[in-house]
Amino acid sequence: MSGRVATAIWRLDPALVVTLEEHLGVPVDSYLNGSQVWLVDCGPGGETLEFRLHPVAGFQPPDGVSHYDLWEEVAGSLTRGADPGALPIGDTTRALDSLWDGLEVFEAYGDSLEPAQIANAAGAAIARDADRSGLVDHDRAGGEWERRGRTVSLFGLIEAQLDAA
Repeated sequence: MSGRVATAIWRLDPALVVTLEEHLGVPVDSYLNGSQVWLVDCGPGGETLEFRLHPVAGFQPPDGVSHYDLWEEVAGSLTRGADPGALPIGDTTRALDSLWDGLEVFEAYGDSLEPAQIANAAGAAIARDADRSGLVDHDRAGGEWERRGRTVSLFGLIEAQLDAA
């Protein structure tokens, strides 16, 4: 992606994970870097929105679980009422906030929507209002994240752009 992209964000908390599981189910893709992705045709004109759960800075995967199974273990534990500070994942126990920072939603295949449209459509899809929306430069945020060896929060870089707007 290039240029500024309309986006909406949600800060991570246990209820967000549960609502994503309830409304979107299992991600369509999971990455070694910890990202979890859903593609949902819920835009105001049926546009596909990408829901991307961003990993924390310096993400380290839990031992004994693949990146493909991470979401299901975490969401399943939280749905059953597990302590978000001590989730049984694979061969270890991890806090939810050691995995992800927050959710970003943007148009997957185009740039025709405004931030408020994305926030409203995505919020309706998961039955939870966005924390914020606006325009972000994914190239700039992603480039900074890579240059710094993924030791900074990509979600934080996106939030900082929204703060500066």
